[in-house]
Amino acid sequence: MTTPVRIAVQVHPQHADYSQIRRAVVASEEAGVDIVFNWDHFFPLYGEADGKHFECWTMLGAWAEATERVEIGALVTCNSYRNPELLADMARTVDHISDGRLILGIGAGWFERDYDEYGYEFATAGGRIAELARALPRIKARWATMNPAPTRDIPILIGGSGERKTLRIVAEHADVWHGFGELEPLRHKVEVLDTWCAEVDRKPEMIERSTGVTASPDDVGADLVAAGFSLFTVGTGGPDFDLGLLKEWIAWRDQHNG
Repeated sequence: MTTPVRIAVQVHPQHADYSQIRRAVVASEEAGVDIVFNWDHFFPLYGEADGKHFECWTMLGAWAEATERVEIGALVTCNSYRNPELLADMARTVDHISDGRLILGIGAGWFERDYDEYGYEFATAGGRIAELARALPRIKARWATMNPAPTRDIPILIGGSGERKTLRIVAEHADVWHGFGELEPLRHKVEVLDTWCAEVDRKPEMIERSTGVTASPDDVGADLVAAGFSLFTVGTGGPDFDLGLLKEWIAWRDQHNG
């Protein structure tokens, strides 16, 4: 059975007033998008380094109230910035506010300025990945004890493409894997992930494959689907938040899914 294509938008929480960000989120939902993501950083990732920027999880709570249908989440939240039990509680709370529409997107972290200016230890990439591996069972265990419990098994999206460590964590814990890069490297990462799934005795089809897109669906959509991907995210930045490419992907999704 063919996996239906889903389309997401990542509304970059920078270089805009919050009212502009909110309008972009609402417009994306009205256009028919399936998921609206932000990201979990404290400073802009491009453009003016000290430009306007807003915090991830406070915003997700607001989006839960501002939207009605779309799933919401971070692409991705940084494991380093919050105690795993606290993050589990935050996710459970936004899950309830949104009536079960939260996706917990999570990764090991990489943006050194966030760490330095907010007082987190940057350490090493390997150390951050090891912390992510330790955090995920703690998050799941906390969800199992909470009153009220989450409204559903909150989907876990893990972002990252490291073949020796990250993709093993994906195989063990993720409902969605978000990979980065061009088509051929992504094809290889899919093969590596499938190998890890066999290693940990998990069916590869249990993990939805996701990636970001910057080109027209007519140019890259069919090849990405053939490579096993079914969730495609279009990024858009402030202050204008152009949704033109996103609407192309939504129309292509509707034609593809029939």
